[in-house]
Amino acid sequence: MGNAATSTSSTSSSTTGQTETPAASTPTPSAALPGVPSDFGPPAGGTVAVVGVAFDDELQVRAGPGASSPTVATLGPTATARATGNNRMLSNQSLWFEVETAGVTGWGGAAFLLGLGSTDDITARVISMLGSRPSALNMTALGRIVAKSQASRDVPSRIIMVVAPTVGALGEVTYDVLGLADDSIGGLRLHVFGQPTAGGFRLKSVEATSLCRRGFGPPGELCP
Repeated sequence: MGNAATSTSSTSSSTTGQTETPAASTPTPSAALPGVPSDFGPPAGGTVAVVGVAFDDELQVRAGPGASSPTVATLGPTATARATGNNRMLSNQSLWFEVETAGVTGWGGAAFLLGLGSTDDITARVISMLGSRPSALNMTALGRIVAKSQASRDVPSRIIMVVAPTVGALGEVTYDVLGLADDSIGGLRLHVFGQPTAGGFRLKSVEATSLCRRGFGPPGELCP
């Protein structure tokens, strides 16, 4: 979706998915905005979720479409926001969505904003694809093994850890896998559980949430 990757910051202070905002902003009139309106994107009132932003980073919500616009708010790696229905395509072919979050209206790069579809247990599928139940020294490595098994073989995929590992009775970690060869599903969010062993962790289960290119209804709906 163009060069929307420049909408993330190089430093971060939020890993909880919560919104950090300064004072409320005033939307810029459409006539003064760069680019042209686009029919592709979430409708007014649709829910968009931040995707593909690392656990120690955050998404910049900007005053206008484009990475050169000033930041008016930030969204954590698993945050959601409400779409206004205004979407614009810039001359460099990057697509931007206008969103509202905590009283602030701004713009985010479409490469980092998708819909949240249904969640399914894909443990059996992962084990079948790998040929056995995988193990690793730590949850970071185990999660990446699982994520790589779900990456596309046909198009380049991005694999990003969006929630850092935690360890209790089970180990947990969450990865986004983006760039699937599917018209409606842009990626998967994989919540990986590991059973502690003497040598590290053995896969317990995997929950996959579809990340929708076209479905921007309430989280949990099927991608159209």
